[in-house]
Amino acid sequence: MAGRGAITLCYGLTGVMNALWGATLPATDARLELGPGRLGGLLMALAAGALVAMPVAGRLADRWTGRRLLRACAPAAALALTGPALATRVETLMISAVVLGMLFGLLNVALSVQAVAVERTLGRPIMATVHGTWTLGAVAGGAIITTALRADADVRALMAAGAITLATALATALATVKGPPDAPARPAGGARDAPARSDRGAPDARARSDRAARRAAPLRPGLLALLGVIGAAAFVTEGAATDWAGVHATRVLGADPATGSLVYTVFFVAMTLVRFVGDALRTRLGVVRTTRLAGATATAGYGLVLLAGVLPASARVGCAMAGWALAGAGMAVVWPIVASLLGSADGAARRLSAVTTISYGGGLIGPALIGYVATTATLPLALVIPAALALLVATAAPPLLHTVVRTVAAADHPIAASRRTP
Repeated sequence: MAGRGAITLCYGLTGVMNALWGATLPATDARLELGPGRLGGLLMALAAGALVAMPVAGRLADRWTGRRLLRACAPAAALALTGPALATRVETLMISAVVLGMLFGLLNVALSVQAVAVERTLGRPIMATVHGTWTLGAVAGGAIITTALRADADVRALMAAGAITLATALATALATVKGPPDAPARPAGGARDAPARSDRGAPDARARSDRAARRAAPLRPGLLALLGVIGAAAFVTEGAATDWAGVHATRVLGADPATGSLVYTVFFVAMTLVRFVGDALRTRLGVVRTTRLAGATATAGYGLVLLAGVLPASARVGCAMAGWALAGAGMAVVWPIVASLLGSADGAARRLSAVTTISYGGGLIGPALIGYVATTATLPLALVIPAALALLVATAAPPLLHTVVRTVAAADHPIAASRRTP
């Protein structure tokens, strides 16, 4: 299997894996009688494990290569789902959630590092497309799991069977990748070449990757932190839709639960569709214009969401639905662009993992902060937070990414073909 096909398949299967965890949570909650408090603790345990593992993942990828790390942690992460599936006590469930979170953290970074390596070989961006495949896998996996649970399937058997199936599929996909093994993502220190294509253009692609690796300069820590903030803004706006779009529709706008669920679905359909055209858009407009357009679109979307609450009742839900669609479309390409540019400009997996950790941590804190403001004030006021972050992306991200683009251009990296700036 070619490198691009393998990484795309892995993203899709990882999306299914995420659904196998998330879509079965209500059934696990009912099985072990967790309640809101312990369920929240379970999610925090998962997040804590991921945040601890992500910085370690960068160092492992630098030492072992992204492909080797992915081969090790992807099947292991899938198999780790058997822990929550077979847990009979809350304490056991919490421990298994920490382990699962750690493996999810390793997998998240390994996927990004390997996707960057494939981009370096192909000489064109693919990050938005593979993230679109992840979203598609999550939606498809959720639909399959929901159908199975409605057919009275046992949640433990469903999770265990799904975990084994996913582990087998991931191990098979990664074992059949053709071409020479890839190298650590770090740009210097005797690192070998990034994976070359198994076609006649492979030597040229390998030479381009080697030349870029020799010339790339590490990004400054302050710039890395700011990239993490931009990534966090994207994750917070996505988390706001995941956790609060449906609630806003039902509690603030007076919609029925089915319509609230539809609002959530509209957001992710728009995000998925834009991700599949995001790489072409980035190539055509350049990362700076694309990011400015993305932030402006998301800001306009949140403006419509906030406006919906003061409109006549007949227009409220339609306005909010349009707003969430624009928010999903706008934020769809922000994190893929950040990850892709960081990998191509800097090259070191440990720095990619650091930015991922900042972004992921912000994505965890943001929805909780929205919930706190919604409880102490109002939900519409709380949604000003993601709206402000979308505006931050529209205004502050373009000049920041322009700096990274200049680094890519200076390194004469093949991805620089998509570096056009205003």
